[in-house]
Amino acid sequence: MNIVVLVKQVPDTYGERTLREDGRIDRDGVAAVLDEIDERALEVALRLRDAAGGEVTVLTMGPPEAVVALRKALAMGADRAVHVCDEALAGSDALQTSAVLAAAVLSQAGGAAPFDLVVAGNESTDGRTAAIPAMLAERLLLPQLTFLASVAVDAGIITGSRVTPEGTTELCAALPAVISVTEGSAQPRFPNFKGIMSAKSKPLTTLTLADLAGPGLAAAEVGGAHSWSLVRTVTPRPLRGGGTVITDDGSGGTRIAAFLAAANLI
Repeated sequence: MNIVVLVKQVPDTYGERTLREDGRIDRDGVAAVLDEIDERALEVALRLRDAAGGEVTVLTMGPPEAVVALRKALAMGADRAVHVCDEALAGSDALQTSAVLAAAVLSQAGGAAPFDLVVAGNESTDGRTAAIPAMLAERLLLPQLTFLASVAVDAGIITGSRVTPEGTTELCAALPAVISVTEGSAQPRFPNFKGIMSAKSKPLTTLTLADLAGPGLAAAEVGGAHSWSLVRTVTPRPLRGGGTVITDDGSGGTRIAAFLAAANLI
């Protein structure tokens, strides 16, 4: 089974993240890491490969430093990596990004689908659009199973469960397909010493915009200046105010109930 896993380098969620005036995350001075949800997506892919054989390719679109995230994915067990890196792509929105990723997936076999499955996290921790997997499936003309908490493949059919407030939905589709997984899908493995050393010799291909072909990939159609989405203003989150302290003098319960009622909590 040949699997493509979409990964992304993001600012560490444990750091202080702020927005620039143009609405993009200020990445200066914040540690960059492989997105946690993408580690889980990679773990799902590695387990499927280990069970059925094949190859796992990790794919990212990002600046030169995103190669660090790819190296970690290779150390975790991925077989090869593809890095789409071009200054013209900086600031691209979800629609533009999905066009680039679709072209990158297809470019690995001259336009024919070289994969059985594309796996992604349900959303990145920086953009949080949760739209890339569905957009990619549409561009690749493939079925999509999104927000899966479990995944299994048997006889060319992929199945999974999606947890919703109403219960659990069981989904299935014929391969090839695109899926996205949630945090409950798998616990990612840690790279061991052997994996870290072998990652240095695994193939890592770098592509530019000129290496890709497909609709929406002209230089005048990608990047922040040509984005389909526009951030008009950015307002800092207001500081948290002091809480209300209630001293029980015999009427504490009544005062707490009144406070909760005023906040429409009861």
